[in-house]
Amino acid sequence: MNKKLIISMTLAALAVTGAFAQKFAYVDTEYMLANIPEYKQAQGELDKTSVGWQKEIEAKYAEIDKLYKAYQAEQILLTEDMKKKRESEIVGKEKEAKDIQKQHFGVDGDLFKKRQELVKPIQDKIYKAVKELAEKQTYAIIFDKSSELTMLFTNPKYDKSDEILEALGYKAEKSDKDKKK
Repeated sequence: MNKKLIISMTLAALAVTGAFAQKFAYVDTEYMLANIPEYKQAQGELDKTSVGWQKEIEAKYAEIDKLYKAYQAEQILLTEDMKKKRESEIVGKEKEAKDIQKQHFGVDGDLFKKRQELVKPIQDKIYKAVKELAEKQTYAIIFDKSSELTMLFTNPKYDKSDEILEALGYKAEKSDKDKKK
């Protein structure tokens, strides 16, 4: 009986030790994306598009402001019907501007769709390369240093960002990596 207990405890201890012997690593997706020219190009295109849409919206609001100031200046000269017509026109223009803003910058708006179109394929490539590295080098978990997960300390020897960039065919700018350390 004692022999079985000792063997059971030994096996349990080995199982627990084996569970804690998992390999972990981390990557920094912000750093990797900063070293991928296609991402920089996609981000530039998104910024350019966003600025164009913002200017379009600002022009709409400037037009509304102009209509409102004209209405205020002429209000005492207008009949009730004319006032209602002008107010309705201003409210309609405001609704139009808000609709355009929502269409471009809303939750599932044009900017979100454009980001999905341009950036998601790059992120998918990174994810695939991380997965392949994890399987090849038998990592149990690979954390992302740049995500919401708080990492109070990271040992640079476990940072696999450069390996992922190499696997994707990119050469990291060492100055960026040195800044991160």
